[in-house]
Amino acid sequence: MTLADIQQAAGLKTPIRHQLFIDGRFVDAESGETLATLNPHDNSTIAQVALAGKADVDKAVAAAKRAFPAWSRMAAADRGRILLRLADLIEANAEELARLESLDTGHPVRDSRALDVPRTAACFRYFGGMADKFQGETIPVEAGFLNYTLREPVGIVGQVVPWNFPLMFTSWKMAPALAAGNCIVMKPAEITPLSSLRIVELMAEAGMPAGVVNMVPGLGSVAGQYIAEHPEIAKIAFTGSTATGRRIVAASAGNLKKVQLELGGKGPNIVFEDANLAAAVNGSAWAIFHNQGQACIAGSRLMLHEKIADAFLDRFIPLAQSIRLGNPLDDATEMGPLTSAQHRERVLSYVEVAKGEGGEVLAGGKGPGGDLAKGCYVEPTVVRAKNFRDRVAQEEVFGPFVTVLTFKDDEEALQIANGTDYGLGSGLWTGSLQRAHKVARDLHAGMVWINSYKRVNPGSPFGGVGQSGYGREMGFDAMREYTQVKSVWVNVDAQIPPHFKR
Repeated sequence: MTLADIQQAAGLKTPIRHQLFIDGRFVDAESGETLATLNPHDNSTIAQVALAGKADVDKAVAAAKRAFPAWSRMAAADRGRILLRLADLIEANAEELARLESLDTGHPVRDSRALDVPRTAACFRYFGGMADKFQGETIPVEAGFLNYTLREPVGIVGQVVPWNFPLMFTSWKMAPALAAGNCIVMKPAEITPLSSLRIVELMAEAGMPAGVVNMVPGLGSVAGQYIAEHPEIAKIAFTGSTATGRRIVAASAGNLKKVQLELGGKGPNIVFEDANLAAAVNGSAWAIFHNQGQACIAGSRLMLHEKIADAFLDRFIPLAQSIRLGNPLDDATEMGPLTSAQHRERVLSYVEVAKGEGGEVLAGGKGPGGDLAKGCYVEPTVVRAKNFRDRVAQEEVFGPFVTVLTFKDDEEALQIANGTDYGLGSGLWTGSLQRAHKVARDLHAGMVWINSYKRVNPGSPFGGVGQSGYGREMGFDAMREYTQVKSVWVNVDAQIPPHFKR
């Protein structure tokens, strides 16, 4: 099929963009190299996407450098208005963006439509409104002096977003950086670049000046590494694996650039004996199986109080087995394919790991047959581990794979929950207000959900501790991440310092 045929079959009204976006124009890579982005439903090629190399990153940085003086000095309200227009355009093109995201990633279109696109628009709208409301402070210092602070943009920002939520993460990274007055060189994941390329096209339509945002899909080992090393990039923000995060920190040392990392997770999802069982069962399924479990905040460790464990699993396992797998562009599909064949094999390898550790596969553990066999599908998988130190209870699988553990009391629950190096998302289900607040306080995590899971909002800080990284997305914290503080002292009485008087 031609690219036009694929576009028509997917219900897309505008051409699928597949070039780099530098200085306000779509251009081929300097090398002419491309990489196929595949439809994970059947592993067919969607498009050959330009593959950025070092020369392309240099061009993008140069464009951002030229654009920075005017953009950073533009009235904050005017920057905000561009982001607000972009939010409107995202909503006006919502169906197309949802279908493009589902085609490229495997997200069920019902989720892309109901969650990913609205959250993307909401994030740009939130920071569009924030642009002229983020302010410095006046500090009471000694008499005769005025001291105030300015919040200034850091400059050119490199941003690397992952393949699991490319559309949404594009807004999480871009919106606060742009609101604060920075210019951007972004590398989307090379296997899922299409929605990010469509977003920059809408940005141009919204009035974003050329060079303010540059999109350079390319290999992480080439374009991503060079962005982390680049001497003219003042900050890098990365979402992805902990191993890659460590390499970015090392690469950033050349110019001591500011680093923000949102890395892996192994989220504990704790169900106490006094929980509302029906709510906990449904919420726990959402916690792990939404987006095929490809989420750093997924509730991938299902921790059940021993008194209710059997009753919980009697409901949870049939629910997992009832989830409808299918073509992500089908409205009836509840769970689509994993995003790549390579990742599918990695997820399935953990089934053998679990068995080798003496674990028990309670559901799934394999790919479906029939028409879905040629895609990247994995059945919802439930594994009971023998010990919370087992690999399947410690390592991030990043798929529709949940590890079941049991505990006898609150103390043991916290021991298990905090018994990993990660600390991103976590959740608990209980009817006790006292227990809810105590456990939330004692969990080693950047986020805690009580009687819910995976809630996000542009106004609420998102990020982790430990091996899950540092820095925060969203809210006022994100604006702080993309600015630096300048302290200004004014001698209001024009006094001569006493030690210089003659």
